[in-house]
Amino acid sequence: MVDQQEKLWDYDAVAAGQAGPTTEVKITAENIAEYALLAQNSDPRFQRPGVSAEFDGALVAMPTMVITYAPLMREEIAEANGFVAQERSTTARSQTPFAKCEVRWWGPVKAGDTITGSRRVLEKYDRRGSKFVTFRVEAANQNGEKVAEYDYTCIFGYAQGKKAVPQDRGSADPQPVTGSSEGQEPDASALLAFDGLYEGTELASMSVSESQEIINRKSDFRLSGNPNPINIHNNEEFARQNIFSGTVVSGPAAMSYLDQMLQKSFPLSAFYQGGQLLMRAIEPFRAGDTVTLQGEVISKTVESADRIVECRIKGINQRGDLVNLSDARMNLVV
Repeated sequence: MVDQQEKLWDYDAVAAGQAGPTTEVKITAENIAEYALLAQNSDPRFQRPGVSAEFDGALVAMPTMVITYAPLMREEIAEANGFVAQERSTTARSQTPFAKCEVRWWGPVKAGDTITGSRRVLEKYDRRGSKFVTFRVEAANQNGEKVAEYDYTCIFGYAQGKKAVPQDRGSADPQPVTGSSEGQEPDASALLAFDGLYEGTELASMSVSESQEIINRKSDFRLSGNPNPINIHNNEEFARQNIFSGTVVSGPAAMSYLDQMLQKSFPLSAFYQGGQLLMRAIEPFRAGDTVTLQGEVISKTVESADRIVECRIKGINQRGDLVNLSDARMNLVV
């Protein structure tokens, strides 16, 4: 029974417009490098300035880092509105996991920038008995320019019971990528050119494996907001009580792999000039799994100076399960 003194922020208590505190984060070169390494990305463009010709050689963050420097912070939104989030409850503790997220970008974030994040409830809805809440987070730089925003949807009630852990669990056990793991930036000659694209053009694929150690390190990394030391990503006992019956990779972590995969086919500028990425979680990505991301062009359009490329990407694990389904909009501006 829920403590009468504890106003639980459950689905019924959530309302559109409920807002959380604003945050301010100074982006450092170390932040950018650490985020990339946690995403198993040793691309030198994210380790030091002057490697890439894009953005005058500035050290630019991976696009999906927006979910770290302007985090969702649903626990703080609950507190700001007089409630206790389910993740913080002392009597009815549970987690409201990732369902999907759509990010839109308008400008790069560089080392030295200061990013202000604002967050609020956008909407809530019921679909086939499951309950969802979507949050809107906006990020603006020190010049007041909006650089990105994202709509992040969480599951506040799941109608289909718990998902079973597969008996044939994956056996991959990758080690964390470190600063000494010098990688290569994508081959510029392999990047896709707008004029040569057609419906069905394949994107460069990428496979990524997860270990519990890597999942834990990602869970611990934050630039703002209060830590959540026990969650469905890093605590097996707590995770077994929740939807996925065991620890899983977070949605934002999975999106960082999509970001990296798309960089094999498109320049960073294709994200930061009006690019978009929507990822829907289908099946859990667990420690030991290897997921292969593969995609293709589904359309291209010309809109004034913009050269828009729409892509569909599937993440499929070693068992053949569809783990995530994503749509990307890349802008190859002339």
